[in-house]
This record gives sequence, structure tokens and C-alpha cells, in this order.
Amino acid sequence: MANIIPIDPALSALQAPIVLLRAVRDAMTAPGLDAQTRLDNLARTIATQLSAEVCSVYLTRPGDVLELYASHGLKAGSVHSTRLRVGEGLVGEIAATAHDLNLSDPEKHPKFVYRKETGEEEFHSFLGVPLLSSHKVIGVLVVQSKAARTYSPELVEMLHAVALVVSELAIGNKLVDVFDIAAQQHPSLQSLQFSGKGLASGTAMAPVVLHRPRIEIKELLADDPAEEEKRLIHALVALQQSVDAMISAAGIQEGTEQHDILETYRLFSQDRGWIERITHAIHTGLTAEASVRKVQEEMHARLSQITSSYIQERVHDLEDLSERLLYHLAGIEPTAAHGELPDAFVLVAKNLGPAELLEYDAARIKAVVLEEGSASSHVAIIARMMDVPIVGHIAGISSIVQVGDLAIVQGDDGVVYVRPPEDVIEAVADAIKLKDDRRADFYDKRALEPVMMNGERVSLNLNVGLFIDGTHLEAPDVHGIGLFRTELPYLASSEFPSVEDQTRIYRDAFDKAHGKRVIFRSFDIGGDKQVPYIHTDDEENPAMGWRATRIGLDRPQILLQQFRALIRACNGRDLWVMFPFIAEVAEFDAAKALLLKELEKSDDDGLKLPATLKIGSMIEIPSLLFQLEELMPRVDFVSIGSNDLMQFLFAFDRSSTKLSGRYDVLTGAMVRVVRRITEAAGPHGVEVGFCGDLATRPLEAMVLLACGVRSLSMPPSAIGPVKAMLRTLEPSELAKFLDERCFDGAHSIRERLENFARDHGVVIH
Repeated sequence: MANIIPIDPALSALQAPIVLLRAVRDAMTAPGLDAQTRLDNLARTIATQLSAEVCSVYLTRPGDVLELYASHGLKAGSVHSTRLRVGEGLVGEIAATAHDLNLSDPEKHPKFVYRKETGEEEFHSFLGVPLLSSHKVIGVLVVQSKAARTYSPELVEMLHAVALVVSELAIGNKLVDVFDIAAQQHPSLQSLQFSGKGLASGTAMAPVVLHRPRIEIKELLADDPAEEEKRLIHALVALQQSVDAMISAAGIQEGTEQHDILETYRLFSQDRGWIERITHAIHTGLTAEASVRKVQEEMHARLSQITSSYIQERVHDLEDLSERLLYHLAGIEPTAAHGELPDAFVLVAKNLGPAELLEYDAARIKAVVLEEGSASSHVAIIARMMDVPIVGHIAGISSIVQVGDLAIVQGDDGVVYVRPPEDVIEAVADAIKLKDDRRADFYDKRALEPVMMNGERVSLNLNVGLFIDGTHLEAPDVHGIGLFRTELPYLASSEFPSVEDQTRIYRDAFDKAHGKRVIFRSFDIGGDKQVPYIHTDDEENPAMGWRATRIGLDRPQILLQQFRALIRACNGRDLWVMFPFIAEVAEFDAAKALLLKELEKSDDDGLKLPATLKIGSMIEIPSLLFQLEELMPRVDFVSIGSNDLMQFLFAFDRSSTKLSGRYDVLTGAMVRVVRRITEAAGPHGVEVGFCGDLATRPLEAMVLLACGVRSLSMPPSAIGPVKAMLRTLEPSELAKFLDERCFDGAHSIRERLENFARDHGVVIH
């Protein structure tokens, strides 16, 4: 094993980083020096302080090239002449991945590239860290020594602190232009049209407001870490209080997906790991502000390359929280940066976190336009709940539009108009008025029963998680909760949730339902919903990997604790439980056996048992479609999860932009799948529910009802449009139409179904 290079043993663990950064600061602030000389001094200082023979600074140049910009220890002629492409050599690998390399034998690394002009063949240890700014790798900082040794973790952390200083020097002296891809400016009177990606549907028209600016950090280095830590603690308290106040002021109803996301965000603002990383950076000699930025950049670099949608949302939350924390450190309330806002506006930003959206008055914000974003992002989910259209993936829009420009945002089509012509303005104004009239009509008809033309009642249910809003459940047209997502407490915590915590959450759900049915789905973690306390290996296809019930059966204690909490929370009421991601009947049997085992244990412990126990299965893996005859006698109910089922049925990744819109689920194949399930369930009296996205749209829900589904689960906002549709539907007529017109192998039957709805007076808009 290679020896480890220690920090100077004469210095304590607290003193060493401060001494290093003071030396760096002196080299950086020496008067009368140009940027190149400062970089040369920095390289020499870093090498001396770390007892390394070499310190080199590489900076990015146009065309994905890294140029050796300064060095102490390599041949002088190699500076400005040695260049590597991103991905080439060890330095290029660091730039491509934003990950450190700490090697005792660098020449053995598969990415090693020898450059004769540097004279580095005599150096046999290598430590390189990325230089980060605005979430971009702008260069690489390298130290090398002749002895084949590995650098200690403490020294690596110190080099990261130094890297922040070097990055600021490079950006501040314009050695690197982070914004070299800025969008072209357009004439202020020119009408513009942009095509992006619709993230939340709807149409809005209002003047543009640009999101608050990023805090610029002026002081990087501090002499008193204890004082900086006090400032951090005060700012964290202010941050958490402002988040609490913001969530309360927003008036978001419990039980909605919005509320769940914000509760997760609230918990993340108290995450010990995040706070400890910032505190540790302060102990290296950085100011509180610089420490927040350092942790923000490093975590973004590490996590943004993970494809998990859950991790990506944590990245967005981290970005939002870090910027808010920086505002509090500066003594500025984040909302104060908005200035005076108009009564109605379109918000334009590079990206937004969920809390950032809620900084704005919900009555004033009419639409959002983002340079980034995704349909599954938390901000998009909250916007959909608020009925605020969003269009994303419009590069450079923040640099193109001006405050006060009139903008039209069409979330359904992903189109944005800036300074539109008069005829477009008139047409959009008419469409917006029609939508407002329809929303008012849905509200007025809440008391009408969800009954189809043939007299059959359809069970309309809510999808919720963590918390429930009792006012939604009080509506006469809502039967209960068709999907309670129990995994959200797992995702919101860095530790395994206790039985007591789970019991409290589930009891609250029972209490607020006031006797209406609540179907609890056992946890669906893993896949793209990773949690830090369950170790999983990297998977090429996490959506089809170790997740949900598969984890529960391999780690039965997790499932048993959840079942124990459900039984305790039930306290003699009816209990409905369903298992997700079941691939074979044997898995259902095994999960059911665990539930019954915990029920027996609860009886032995003297707990009050459920009045009735109903056990069901999600149907979302195609293999289960060929085991329905064996499954149906075993279950009390089933629920079709269309999001996963359709993804696997058509073998398309829902997150793939290239496949977006390629397949329409309204095909004969989908109809046959749903019919197969309802026909298998009928002889056994098994209720078939549906809790995927298809249930939220009137046209798709119309087909489900014609296929025999009689229980739909959806967010509260979808209840009105779906009920308006089903009250005008004669399902047998549509079933006959499907038989006659929709099994010819067509790519889509959507247009035919729209024609049927129009011809038969079915309301689908």
C-alpha cells in the first residue's frame, strides 16, 4: 500500500487549512501584479504549503480544451503550450467528470497521457480537483510529488478550498468566461417565438419578470472560523424560519403533492449532512458564504451526473436552499430581491426550486419560462397543482427577454411568444377567458354525483402522500384515497423513519379521511428514489432494478415495521394495503405472508386489530398480465399503475427526450391490456382501480371506463374535468366502438376517440 502524505504534523487539524488559505490570500492580493503573475504565485505557494514538488493550474479554453495556465515544478516552456481536450488524460478526465483523482501510480491509470514537454515523468503521485464556477468545470488544479504516495482526505479537502479561491481569481480576471455561450441579443421591438418543452399545461399572457439574481461573494477567506460558524448558525435559523413562514403563507392544502414536496424541502433545509459539509468548509478558513458556495458547487458536480430523478430534485432543492441561505448570510430576505412586481407577470429564470416559485404571490404569477427544467421536476409538479403553465428548455431566454416584455406562454405546446403581434394577443385572450369560465363551472357542479349515463357510479379518489387535506375528502364526489404514497417519509429523511413517526403520519391520514377509504401503497423506494440508509449498487436500468417490494422481501424488517405502523394507526378501522412492483404471484404471496405475520404479532401484543383487512396488488409489470388467473383469487382489489406499466409495455424510457411523444398509449394494445385485467377480475368480485396519469385526463379516462374500470385515482384538480366527462358517457356505446374501430394496429386511436366524443356529446375539454 502506498504511503499517505500527511498535512504538516507541526500544525493542528484546525490550524493547517487556515495557514494554507492565508498564504494563498497573500499570494492572491499582493499589489501591482497582473492575473498571470498572481496565478504563478498561487501555484508556487500551494506547492510549498503542501510539500509538493508540483502545482499546476489548467483553465478551459474555447472548443473543450484545457490549457496549462500556470505551474510550479513542470518545465516552464510547457505553460500555455500544453493543451488537453476534455476527457483526454488525467486532467481531461477530471474536467469531464468533475470528480477528483488521487493516484499513487498515475501512469497506470487507463486515462494517463504522457506529454514530453512537461517533464512530469519523474513525478509519481497525482492529486487533481476540478475548478468549479456556476456549476461548470472551468479548469483543474493539480499537485504532484516524486514519491508514489496517496494524499490524505484532509489534504484533498484543503485543496478543494484552495480551488474555490483559484476559480474566483480566474473568473474575476476574465481568464475564463463562464458565460461564453450567452444568447444573442435581439432588437427590443422584434416579435419572437420560441419552441421548448411543455412542463405544465395551460395558457397565460402577462409582462415578463426576471427571477432574483444570484448572490455574488466578495469575501472568500476568513481569519476567525468560530465567528463564521456563528454567522452560519444564525443564517440557518433565519432560513428555516423563512421556509416555514413561506409554506404557511402559501396556504397549500395538506394532502396535495405540492404539500408533500414542500415538506420534503423543509426537511432537506435541516439536513445534517449538508450543514456539516458547510461547517467543515468554514474550518478550512473560508467565509460562511464561500463555504456555502463551495459545498453547493461540489454537490452539484457530484450529483448532477446521477440519472435518478429523485437525486436530480435534491440537486434543485440544494441549489434553491444554498441561494436562499446566501441571501440570509447577506442579511437580505430573498423576496426583497424581487422589487416591485406587477399585478400579473410571467416569471423567466434559468431554473427554479419549488420554494423559489412560492416566493411569488400565487395570484400574480401567471406562467413560468425556464432555460432548463423537466416535467417530473418538483417545480413543475407544484406549478401543475397551482394551475400555472410552464415551458422549459429554452436556452438563453433570460438573456434575451427584457423586464416588461409582453409574453404568451402555451404550456400544452411548449411555445413562448415574446412581444407578440396584435392578432395573437386577441386570440389568446379569448382562450384564457374560456378556460376561466370552465373552471368556475366545475366548482359549481361539485355536488353532482359521478354517475355515468347508464346509472353506474364511478369511484373518484385522490392520490396523496404524507399529509391529507380533509376539505378535498369532504366533497360528495370523492370516495376516498385511492393511492397513499407511503414512501415519501422515507425519501424526506436521511435516516430510516421510526415506527412511531410512520404511525403518526398514517393515523393522521385515517383521522382526516373521516371513515372514507384510504388505500396505502407499501413503500416504493429504490430505482430512481434512492435513500441514503439503504445501500444499492449502481444499476444500468434502475426503473427495473432493486426497488419497492423487491427491497421489502429482501429486507423484510423494513416491511414489517411499516405494517406494524399501519396496524397501530388503524386502531380498529378498515385497513387497505397494496403492494407495488409485483412481478409474479409468489412475490405477492410472500408480501401478504409478512403482513399477516405482523397482524398476528399485533394480536399477541394486545393491539386493536383492523375491523376489516383488504389486501391488493399494483399491476405495473407486464409479466403479471400472464398470471391474472392465479392472482385474482388471492387479492381483494388491484390497481393499475399506468406510468410504469405503459413504460415497460412499450419499452420506452419516460425521461428520454428523444422518445417523448413517440408512442401514444391510446392504442388497441392498451385497450386489450386493461380489458384483460377487468375481465379476469370480474368472476372473483375484485375491484379494479387505476392510479396512473391516464386517469387524470378525460379522454384517456373515458377509454378506461369503457374497458370496465370503475375506480379512478387522481389529483384534486382532475376531479372536475373527469366527472364532467363520465356524466356524459354511455360506456357500452364506447365499448362497441372500440371493438369495431380500434383494433387495426394503428399507431394511435386518439383522433378516432375524439371524434366519438364529439359525435356522442361526451365532454372531454
